[in-house]
Amino acid sequence: MTTIPAGKVNLLGLTQPEMERFFESIGEKRFRAGQVMKWIHHFGVDDFAAMTNVGKALREKLEACAEIRGPEVVSENISADGTRKWVVRVASGSCVETVYIPQNGRGTLCVSSQAGCALDCSFCSTGKQGFNSDLTAAEIIGQVWIANKSFGTVPAKIDRAITNVVMMGMGEPLLNFDNVVAAMQIMMDDLGYGISKRKVTLSTSGVVPMIDKLGEVIDVSLALSLHAPNDELRNQLVPINKKYPLDVLLAACKRYVARLGEKRVLTVEYTLLKGVNDQPEHAEQMIALLADVPCKINLIPFNPFPFSGYERPSNNAIRRFQDLLHKAGHNVTVRTTRGDDIDAACGQLVGQVMDRTRRSERYIAVRQLSSEAQTPLAVANRN
Repeated sequence: MTTIPAGKVNLLGLTQPEMERFFESIGEKRFRAGQVMKWIHHFGVDDFAAMTNVGKALREKLEACAEIRGPEVVSENISADGTRKWVVRVASGSCVETVYIPQNGRGTLCVSSQAGCALDCSFCSTGKQGFNSDLTAAEIIGQVWIANKSFGTVPAKIDRAITNVVMMGMGEPLLNFDNVVAAMQIMMDDLGYGISKRKVTLSTSGVVPMIDKLGEVIDVSLALSLHAPNDELRNQLVPINKKYPLDVLLAACKRYVARLGEKRVLTVEYTLLKGVNDQPEHAEQMIALLADVPCKINLIPFNPFPFSGYERPSNNAIRRFQDLLHKAGHNVTVRTTRGDDIDAACGQLVGQVMDRTRRSERYIAVRQLSSEAQTPLAVANRN
């Protein structure tokens, strides 16, 4: 007798092995997994009745015990430069953001992994929203599913708009390990989106034990949110550094990259903050720090958000920093700011987080104090 799972199973977030086990659990052959995954991810179908190579009896069984449900799209905005931003609502009630960036023949989708973020990096607007919840695998891969369908690029592997995926949206991916890994496996699976392991990138602020665990289960590209060349400064900008300082962190990154082979390297992300980490001495410290780390460096000029307390460096300061690294032999690029007119630039993603921490309350209080300090009366009193 067939045992049908209690409640409807959302097939959107199931990897191929999980999908095969699901079909076995309802008394069906494993090959059905491949058929249904293609319908979901290659053709963007969420209606079992549309699956023409699946028999009527099985379609009716699936209607009774399963569903294909992505996050709810709250809004979609398109920037003057072609960047797109989706705000999607997840099961917790919070909203997260997904950003698509077209550039030089590539289409990069920046995907969120959490509603909010627990790490509270001082220059990131996401962290100021506090933290609510981890996203499910279906909510993570659902962002790719929604974006892919919006371009009409089906089948997903032909003339697709999305060529690269970066886990650089809201949240720290390694703190939602299992769901993020499952979603990335679907991204790379030929039955999913068929994206090369070189073009799926996980960005971390430095959760060292999970970097090692990641290397045991998947071989996606790794990016490190560095942002400071010494422990004292990084403790201020990226508080998790107090738990996993730079020597420990970079050793873990080197272990991960060494497992990849194929001349693959670490991507180092470094947000440039005026007068904070953009001086020549910081570049020299960075050169020494990364001397034996196979890497490419991506400099990110700070994208302002209200009451952050930080400013974007001048173009001259940015180029000076880049030149110093380049002369030391590093491969260095400066990330072009995209989508800032729709608040979709790096560091600007905020969504609508139902904060379970007190951090957002503190940030709101700081903003109120700052606003009051800028009133005409307050300015007159200072003068």
